[in-house]
This record gives sequence, C-alpha cells and structure tokens, in this order.
Amino acid sequence: MKTQHTIKTDNQELTLKRNLNYEFHCGDCIEIMQGMEQSSIDLILTDPPYNLGLFMHRRDTNLKKMRENQFAYSGWDNLEYKEWSVHMDSFFEESARLLKKRGALLLFMSIIKVESIIALAQKHGFYYKTTGVWHKTNPMPRNMNLHFVNSTEAWVYFIHGGSTGTFNNNGKLVHDFFETSVTPQGERKQGVHPTQKPLKIFNSLVGLLTNKGEVVLDPFMGSGTTGVSCKLNNRSFIGIDSHEPYVEIAKKRIEE
Repeated sequence: MKTQHTIKTDNQELTLKRNLNYEFHCGDCIEIMQGMEQSSIDLILTDPPYNLGLFMHRRDTNLKKMRENQFAYSGWDNLEYKEWSVHMDSFFEESARLLKKRGALLLFMSIIKVESIIALAQKHGFYYKTTGVWHKTNPMPRNMNLHFVNSTEAWVYFIHGGSTGTFNNNGKLVHDFFETSVTPQGERKQGVHPTQKPLKIFNSLVGLLTNKGEVVLDPFMGSGTTGVSCKLNNRSFIGIDSHEPYVEIAKKRIEE
C-alpha cells in the first residue's frame, strides 16, 4: 500500500509540473501588465528600483570606490522622486487589477521609501500587513570606521481584496525578519545583477505565500531569482524586465 501511495503522489507531482507555465517578457512592466488577464495572479513578488541613484550622487559619497555595477551607476535608479512616484502608482494600479481576491504583494524597498510605498498601495485598495527586514550577516564593511555599516533592507507585505491571504506557516511562528549572507558567489555568477537577492529568501516567501501550481508575477525580474524559486517549488511564473540581457539570463537560469 505504501508503494502504491508513493506512485500516486509521484504521478500527481509529474502532472502538476507538466501544467506549470513560465513566461518571460522584455519591456516596460506597466505596459505589459496592462495586457495581462484580470485576476490571474496569486502573488506578486518583486524587487523594484529603490530610486536612490540621484540621492547617492547628491550626497557626500565616494562613488568611485564602489563596484562598477553598483546601482548608483546603473541609470535605471535615477528617476526624480515625483516621476518614480507616478511610475509606482501605476504599478500598484495594475497589480490590484491582476491579483486574485486575497492575493498577496510583497516587494523589497529602501527603508526611507516605505511610507511612500504604503500610501501608494493603500490608494489602490491594498491592505498593509507588515514591514519586514532582511539582515545581511556579511555586508560590505564600507566606511566602517566612520559610521554604522548598512546591513539591512526592508520588504513590505500587502493583501488585496481582504486582510488575510495564504500563509503556509504550518503552525510555526514566522518572524518578519530574514537573516542570511549576501547572495552567495555561486548564485551571483549565474545572475550577475547588482541588486540580486539570495534564493533562500525567495524560497521561504514563495512557500509561505502561495500553494503549488499557483501563479507568481515578478514585474521587475532582474536575473530571475523569483522564477528560479518558482521552478524549484512547483509554481508557475511570469517575469518582466526592461533589460533584454537580464531576460535572457533569467531564461537560462530557470531552464537549467
């Protein structure tokens, strides 16, 4: 009987994997989201630009000593605050249209922008759940003899169309605090993105906030870490990025 049960489970898993879908789009995420089916997404998990490029350039910061692919050099993080707010407002508008009832949206964001993000999300009917923190155990010790070393990034969690959604904690306490190293070198070689996050964090979030077979959207896909997590955890994935080389990197990572 045990063997028969195992075979049945394996067959169900195989059927599930065959039904999963992985889509990749290159272009402006708002325009692509506007062409997607309403109420078709279970989770939006993403890491949008923090809009800190100009902020960094205007401060007394020695950018020359930073790595060449650091976000302050990227260009995509250099919007004026008003322009960034308009873009993020459109993002939340489309996210609200695409998410299923009680679907979740979780995004990473600079701590100094969290209040702005919450206000924009609430405007479009999102219920604010919490702000969490990712603590990096081995941050770059830049200016360590001058001030506190930056070792944290924030993430913000919302539900649309309700106050609670899927949360697969299996009765265990889950803190709004993730602690890992920065992205390991092996993962970074595959992704080569300046703001790449560790797969370990995304595996936790995908497992907590979705069920097998559900659909996850990442409108700011970068090198595809969200998609890799979906592939590993049997979720469908839709990824969008405006930079074609990253779309190709994401495809390759997920295929492999």
